[in-house]
Amino acid sequence: MSSSTQIPVVQPGSFLTLHYRLAGPAGDIINTFNDKPATLSLGAGELSPAVEQRLLGLEEGTHTTFELPAGEAFGERNAEMQQWVARTLLAQLGDPDEQYAVGDVVQFPTPDGAGSYAGAVIALSDSAVQFDFNHPLAGQPVTFEVRLIGVL
Repeated sequence: MSSSTQIPVVQPGSFLTLHYRLAGPAGDIINTFNDKPATLSLGAGELSPAVEQRLLGLEEGTHTTFELPAGEAFGERNAEMQQWVARTLLAQLGDPDEQYAVGDVVQFPTPDGAGSYAGAVIALSDSAVQFDFNHPLAGQPVTFEVRLIGVL
């Protein structure tokens, strides 16, 4: 009998404990290195497919950085993802007295009410607010740094 132990390797469906950083040209969007590590299940949609693909085959304990070309990690920017939302609808969905400013990020419920998605305010009018529902890193090159703490 061999007493050697196999180092766990990331596979589709693996449950991971990791520190990671996603950054674009303007800097970090997500960085868990100074906080508690993230836990996620590969394939559950918590990371983009292109980012998840980079994790496959990595061994537990790996600390590495990947450079993803513009548009690969979160797709290209889509002009149709910039939409005006009537202030009357915003009042129904949330606080009717909410004040919006360009740059604010607002959470919206999914149609089934089970989740949420975010939009960044890009313009304002008296009757509506324009949101950009593209991922903040859509259409940009992305740096993905990861330290795999645990792989199950």
